[in-house]
Amino acid sequence: MIITLTVNPSLDRTVELADELVRGSVQRATTAHQESGGKGVNVCRALNASEVASTAVLPGDPDDPVLAGLRAAGVPFRNVPIGTSLRSNITLTEPDGTTTKINEPGPILGSAQLDLLLETVVSECSGATWLVLAGSLPPGVPTTFYATVIQAVRARYPGNSPLIAVDSSGAPLTDSLATGITPDLLKPNAEELAELSGVADGEALEADPALAAAAATALVDTGVGAVLATLGARGALLVTGNESWQATHPPVAARSTVGAGDSALAGYLLAHTAGQSPEDCLKQAVAHGSAAAALPGSTVPALHQTTPDAVVTHRLPHTTTPTHTPLDAPLPKEED
Repeated sequence: MIITLTVNPSLDRTVELADELVRGSVQRATTAHQESGGKGVNVCRALNASEVASTAVLPGDPDDPVLAGLRAAGVPFRNVPIGTSLRSNITLTEPDGTTTKINEPGPILGSAQLDLLLETVVSECSGATWLVLAGSLPPGVPTTFYATVIQAVRARYPGNSPLIAVDSSGAPLTDSLATGITPDLLKPNAEELAELSGVADGEALEADPALAAAAATALVDTGVGAVLATLGARGALLVTGNESWQATHPPVAARSTVGAGDSALAGYLLAHTAGQSPEDCLKQAVAHGSAAAALPGSTVPALHQTTPDAVVTHRLPHTTTPTHTPLDAPLPKEED
């Protein structure tokens, strides 16, 4: 079982434009798509599409459109009522795949609601193999909240805690890591990797995977179990305590990059829970991310829509001394 926590879920509406976006003009849309979203929700939707047992934990009233969408899609969830609507996000995609996003800040959660959300996700982690903490935080939520969740889960299940993955950005990511409470897997993009490591910038890391691997190694040296970094058109890399890999997929005709990183994380988790090697987990991550980019809006791919056999991997130089490598050995295959 994989649990995801999305503190700031959203109703994601994607509009595909017929022409290049022009500010101040009236433009025609070719199609529009609407999905229940938020990074953790997207991971759960992708896992559910491949029939991997998962549950999304999120705030929201039972009749909220985000929860209604999950219910209609058959995605299992546990919600904490908040008495107000969840946010809506808008994405505009151009014919060449260029994406423009407008994200609302999200509702304000009271301390009692936040405490209940924390207790709900901790309770759901009983017997889980993975917990995914993903996405932004709504206004007023402490920026160290993800560290609080990690600490609470590990305290509740000493010696039997699920592996924990974090996929966020900005203060919720940097401030949580600054506490010294580190996840088993970190999934940054190139820009986030540069911000966290202090190595170069996002463009430089995408252009130089070896430099990106060095940046990821710096994070592993601080106690992060492993880093799965997505590098745009350069694929992705996986760095653990004793090995570094890069993987690329043949170019695809991109329709929307929304949720591609979330699908990449879902692909990694799917392969890891199936007992695959770190290299094959990376292959499936890249295959999932590429398949998502070829789909409209925030549509997520199922396993049969991905092509991991087309992914090419190669080992990158790795010289650090192993310190904390819980992901080097895959989990046994989970029983249904």
